[in-house]
Amino acid sequence: MWLTKSSIGKKVVMSVTGIALILFLTFHAAMNVVALFSGDAYNEICELLGANWYAIVATMGLAALAVIHIVFAFLLTFENRKARGQSKYAVTARPEKVEWASQNMLVLGIIIFLGLLLHLFNFWYNMMFAEIVGTMGAYSPSDGFAWIQETFSNPVFVVLYVIWIVAIWFHLSHGFWSAIQTLGWSGKTWFCRWKIIGLVYVTLLMAAFLIVVLAFAFKCAPSLC
Repeated sequence: MWLTKSSIGKKVVMSVTGIALILFLTFHAAMNVVALFSGDAYNEICELLGANWYAIVATMGLAALAVIHIVFAFLLTFENRKARGQSKYAVTARPEKVEWASQNMLVLGIIIFLGLLLHLFNFWYNMMFAEIVGTMGAYSPSDGFAWIQETFSNPVFVVLYVIWIVAIWFHLSHGFWSAIQTLGWSGKTWFCRWKIIGLVYVTLLMAAFLIVVLAFAFKCAPSLC
């Protein structure tokens, strides 16, 4: 099948899964912002998205998208390096007009993956998983507000999450317009426009996550007053 055998096919898979993950991040960011204004409202969302069958199915689908995206990223990186062969050692300077993020997508991907594992441990493990298996941690599995407070009261976690968010920003600042280009949705006129749209969108998206982390770290959210 050309989607799995050809380089273009793999890029299409990467693009489709990447856009789907960006849409999820948009929902996740909107959900997190609610916690800034009302802990009760945020917990109602957490209860709605707890260990219900539809939430579990959605989580499994999301996990599948993430795994496919990661696997194809490694496959493309391996193929590109294999195609270059020894020539990769002949160039030490970054090519002109090539973004730093584009040259370091694998490194950024590894940082994002490690951050994802930390995030799953801090929240999914203590919330949805705990509700599924019937265990109880320091707080109720549906008390997402308390878990946010607990996590970001730890300065180490705050720093790690800031690094994670910055890495995602770099990754998406390139990945957004690259996905649009791969899917053939940008011509000569719209190429620069999509880059600007993507940069603005990704910046606002990651700013929403960052604001939540810092607001809880410094206890300056309205819901904490």
